[in-house]
Amino acid sequence: MTAVGFRCDAGVKSGVGHLVRCVALAEELRGRGVDVLFLGAVHGSDWARAQLRERALPLVAAPRTPARLAALAREFRLDAMVLDSYHLPAETGAVLRDAGLAVLAIVDGDPRGQEADLYLDQNLGAERRVLLSESLTGARYVLLRDSVRWRTRAPRRDGAVPRVLCFFGGTDSAGVVPAWADALRATGVPFEGTVVSPAPFAAGGPITVIPPTDRLPELMAEADLVVTAAGSAIWELLYLGVPTALTWVADNQLIGYRELVGRGVAAGLGGAPGAEAVAALARLLADPAAREEHGGRGRGLVDGKGRERVADALLALL
Repeated sequence: MTAVGFRCDAGVKSGVGHLVRCVALAEELRGRGVDVLFLGAVHGSDWARAQLRERALPLVAAPRTPARLAALAREFRLDAMVLDSYHLPAETGAVLRDAGLAVLAIVDGDPRGQEADLYLDQNLGAERRVLLSESLTGARYVLLRDSVRWRTRAPRRDGAVPRVLCFFGGTDSAGVVPAWADALRATGVPFEGTVVSPAPFAAGGPITVIPPTDRLPELMAEADLVVTAAGSAIWELLYLGVPTALTWVADNQLIGYRELVGRGVAAGLGGAPGAEAVAALARLLADPAAREEHGGRGRGLVDGKGRERVADALLALL
């Protein structure tokens, strides 16, 4: 039986985006009868651990060196390895290939020196960048979990107070959620807010604070506006067609932020919840047509079949 390993980590500091997109591809591969194994660590995020546990996806600790990782891959008789990390030694892919494994590297712009048989960069505009070896680039290859692919956006509620969802990944690794909750309240425009935060705090006003939850796809589908960073969750929002206002909390998100805002598929809030961001949020909350214009542009960019295309390309290497 074919077996594929996923080398990725998740945690409070690193976030959970790498894990979430690997889970989506693992769901697809396992549905085709492929054995999957996660190699890495999950630090301080019960929600991230649950993504693996509830899907019965096994996790084993990953060795630090590429040579020991290759030895472990041979021990588990893996045929291929998916690399999704900014912190692996640059020679990891080459060592795995020398050990006889096919390697898929999931990247966000810069491959960071990794050698692979196949590269995946699912970011908008990635098709304009040239990667070494064979590459899958752009929104046609977005990896979505079943919990998102099976969902549709809730019907619009004309004239109702807008429902706002604010979240920054599964861990809020940059600790920015309270400041953006303050920015929403500072608009002075009526709304009903749900803020997802791993650390509870008193948001006040019309905002309810909840911990990280598996209900996030449902909450996204019900929202009239989502405030978030230009991370991996943006693809789920585009698929659902939910109006989104973006910021960024890490340098690697800035490329995606500029592309998304530049195409008009999301509203731009800048990098901090200051006066300009508050004014932009106020306009969006007060103008349903402006919100829906962004959602309409984004809808259709992600068709939900990206993981099928990626699985086809990976398995073709074996």
